[in-house]
Amino acid sequence: MKNRHYFQFSREQQKGILLLFSVIIVLQLVCYFVDFSPVSKENPEEQQWLALETQIDSMGLNLKNRNPEIYPFNPNFITDYKGYKLGMSVAEIDRLYAFREENKYVNSAKEFQAVTGVSDSLLNAISPYFKFPDWVNNKQTSELVAFSNTKAAYFSKKEKVVVKDINQATQEDLMKIYGVGEALSMRILKFKESLGGFVSMEQMKDVWGLSTEVVERLNVSFKVGAVSDFKKIDVNNASIKELAQFPYFKYSLAREIVMYRSMNGDIKNTADLLKIKGMPVENANIIALYLDF
Repeated sequence: MKNRHYFQFSREQQKGILLLFSVIIVLQLVCYFVDFSPVSKENPEEQQWLALETQIDSMGLNLKNRNPEIYPFNPNFITDYKGYKLGMSVAEIDRLYAFREENKYVNSAKEFQAVTGVSDSLLNAISPYFKFPDWVNNKQTSELVAFSNTKAAYFSKKEKVVVKDINQATQEDLMKIYGVGEALSMRILKFKESLGGFVSMEQMKDVWGLSTEVVERLNVSFKVGAVSDFKKIDVNNASIKELAQFPYFKYSLAREIVMYRSMNGDIKNTADLLKIKGMPVENANIIALYLDF
């Protein structure tokens, strides 16, 4: 009977309990039906970027999956970027640049591989796009056809070869040599004029476009006679500009010559030339004949 007293509420207490239950029920209903998530303010610029995001992602995927189209090109003039896109390493590109610095050109895919050291797989992938000058592409074919048609007569006729002075040769004289056409004959003459005259038949190797076979034929029919009285270069007093005009000197080498003079005094002989950075060793003796020490 005493415990029953604890479960008896007054009228006011009963009203309070009822009000409490009512408030709890109302709050539960409010939480269930009302969305209390924060309302974000839309930024017009952000909405534009979001609208373009799908298009940008799609374009990026297309660019990633698309294989770049390669157009025919001359491998002698590959740039750093072009070589990188083709898959060449830095060392391979540098070897090609060093070869070109010697004023030499590759004339076939096999020669390109020999100079650069690219792998067979890379060569097979890019060589179909190599585009050499027409005279390079037609040289081997024309030489084989012409040689096969004339070799019998060439070897059967044991005519005495008249050796002419290369410095006195005309364009017509040069064009009589098999493999030397109008373009190559003019190139030989222009090279001679830029030098003032040839001092050695070895200089035929320095004429761009002459194959080893053509150089050999030129050596059979021509020789260096009396060297023309050309003006020698005063190597110890000429300016960088004057030195750079000499065909065997580029601007960078001309600058190295002037720097060597200023630091070491006059250049006295070929041995001093070989001490200069960038001096072509294989042509040093020939170059010395054009200089006035």
